[in-house]
Amino acid sequence: MDQNAIKNIFTREFCDTLLPPHTSDRFFEALYGDVSEGAYDIRLNCDSVRPGTVELGFHLSQRPGKCLVCSLTYGLPNVFARHPLIDIQGMIQKIKEAGVPVKDWRLGQTCEKKRSLHVIPFYIDTVTS
Repeated sequence: MDQNAIKNIFTREFCDTLLPPHTSDRFFEALYGDVSEGAYDIRLNCDSVRPGTVELGFHLSQRPGKCLVCSLTYGLPNVFARHPLIDIQGMIQKIKEAGVPVKDWRLGQTCEKKRSLHVIPFYIDTVTS
């Protein structure tokens, strides 16, 4: 599958099926027992498509009146990798079902793009022909 075909799969709508917008509230309810404790909203974006790699990103956007920098986002890749609400294995299955030839995946370290936005890179290695 070529780069453009893969890029066409990762629309905003498809990314929202992989990680529905309401997941943020469910995540904080499970983590803290209270949605209002959540300091950020989680949104999955397609950041780039290169030969052999799709780079998605878990974009953590600061909620009004909260401190994203104080929220310990740097430990999140390990949490996201195994948390059932994030469900990366389920995402990978849906991505395969959409026709993307997934070989492997991994999460990168949290990057601070700005004080109000942190991103956890989600790399998907694809089979190239």
